[in-house]
Amino acid sequence: MQSLEAELERARALDVRELADAVEAIGFECTRCGACCKSEADDPHTATVFPDEVRRLRAASAAGDADGGNGGDGSDGRDGGDRPETGGSGDADARDWRDMARPVPYGLTEGEDGPEGETFEWALQTDACGDCVFYEEGEDGLGACAVHEDRPLICETYPFSVDLDGTSQPMGEVVDSIGLKGPSSADDPGDPEGAVRAHECEGLGRNIDRADAESLAAALKRRAVRELEEAIGVRDAYEPTPTGPGEVVVHDSEGAKRPDGNRIDGRVEQTGAPDDDPPA
Repeated sequence: MQSLEAELERARALDVRELADAVEAIGFECTRCGACCKSEADDPHTATVFPDEVRRLRAASAAGDADGGNGGDGSDGRDGGDRPETGGSGDADARDWRDMARPVPYGLTEGEDGPEGETFEWALQTDACGDCVFYEEGEDGLGACAVHEDRPLICETYPFSVDLDGTSQPMGEVVDSIGLKGPSSADDPGDPEGAVRAHECEGLGRNIDRADAESLAAALKRRAVRELEEAIGVRDAYEPTPTGPGEVVVHDSEGAKRPDGNRIDGRVEQTGAPDDDPPA
């Protein structure tokens, strides 16, 4: 297994045109079925998001871009009235961090006072049915995203991922993959750059035009780079944090945080969205 730093360099060296070739060969067109936004059996929808992506969603909601009544109020029993300024919010118009994201459940245990323990990273918040809080469904049965323009990278790139150590695999089994040629690694001249993986989705196998394939490929590269940068940040910032009954600590690249997005050490985060993504 390569070090995270070595994998990050491999991600940065990915050729967007080659990624686009793989996406185009597999084929994809979203049918708006909503399967990637809904719970599966008894498992709630789980899509990993980074802290800067949560802030982007909060900034969009403060600007009115995410209004529309689908804010996740049913997911945790809050009534949508006055809320404390959590997650570094200095803007009363911004929705609560917990309306946007929840601790990734893996690694937590169910205690008498609810989930407890330490976990890594955040997942998009879910509603009472276990579906993504931003998922909407029209009378025609077609799905839509209430924050489509500000959706996280894992949503923008589904049903594809890049097979590199340290990157995450989204919901859905891998049903197809195409190996990438790319430059070989210094440690193993015969080692390919990985593969573009396609996860189960009814939209696979459909024609996709070149412009859309290249746009999706560029987002795939950004996501691979961002995931590895975050993994390195989590590793470097991690310090074991004791938790009591009903207490949850979330470790991300910015440090240890409470479920409301505030840091354990009391430092307050900014509410605004980060700078635009760097070019692929």
